[in-house]
Amino acid sequence: MGKQRIGFIGTGIMGKPMAMNLLKAGFALTVHTRTKLRAQALLDAGARWADNPAQLTAVSDVVITCVTDTPDVKQVLLGGNAVIEKARPGLICIDMSTISPTETRRMGEILAQKQVIMIDAPISGGEIGAIEAKLSIMAGGPKEYVEQVRPIFEAMGRNITYCGPLGCGQLTKLANQVMVVHTIMSIAEGLAFAEKAGLDLDVTLAATACGAAGSHSLKILGPKIAKGDMKPAFMVDLQLKDLRLVMEHADQIKQPLPGVALVRELLKTLQARGRGKDGTQALIDVIRELGRAKGKS
Repeated sequence: MGKQRIGFIGTGIMGKPMAMNLLKAGFALTVHTRTKLRAQALLDAGARWADNPAQLTAVSDVVITCVTDTPDVKQVLLGGNAVIEKARPGLICIDMSTISPTETRRMGEILAQKQVIMIDAPISGGEIGAIEAKLSIMAGGPKEYVEQVRPIFEAMGRNITYCGPLGCGQLTKLANQVMVVHTIMSIAEGLAFAEKAGLDLDVTLAATACGAAGSHSLKILGPKIAKGDMKPAFMVDLQLKDLRLVMEHADQIKQPLPGVALVRELLKTLQARGRGKDGTQALIDVIRELGRAKGKS
């Protein structure tokens, strides 16, 4: 059987390099995004353009969405000129956004009425992971169909994990985000402490990154903090969107997450100051400010 024809919707920070890696792997690719200019590099590399999700679906065996939030996915899959309008029995829809697990299941039920299979496959690894095709992919849905699209996943990621039925990929990603924000908090506090104690941050990073404190986040974000680089590997706005989803589901299952609640409020401080487009490493500035306030008391 030849390679599946792929339609890719959403060519942002993550989607663009993911789609590029599919082209490099030899997949026939059709793309759609709200702003065509953002897809120009993909079109130059051989992708075809579709004016809307329905047009894209008509020429695809697999449709991948990688957009911002739950309403965006619903619009693309079920709204006007949406995937559902041209969906054929056997079409596979893979949502690689980070959205509500509950709404994912509802969308899957609606698509199933047209014999369309939905897979949720959110990702972790940041822009560098997307560029280098080293993403961690957390897949939920019918296992036989997840296996069917594994070559597609392997073109974009290194660690592909089957997490269970539809929605379990999203739940696993939310658990991932709980752990990620605590890691970012620990980096911000640790480096703020080192800085105020008079240590050289580069030396501190060299000493700690290979020990028990070492992590992917420290490796990527630590040097950015040391250089004063607040450009996003992952934006504060998007992290807050993910934490909203975490807390919504935590409320549903009655699981307190006091640490997440704290980090969320600190990130909201950055957002309120117009820094939502900064990288999450900007959390250190909030911690630094607390230190300055303490020093004046």
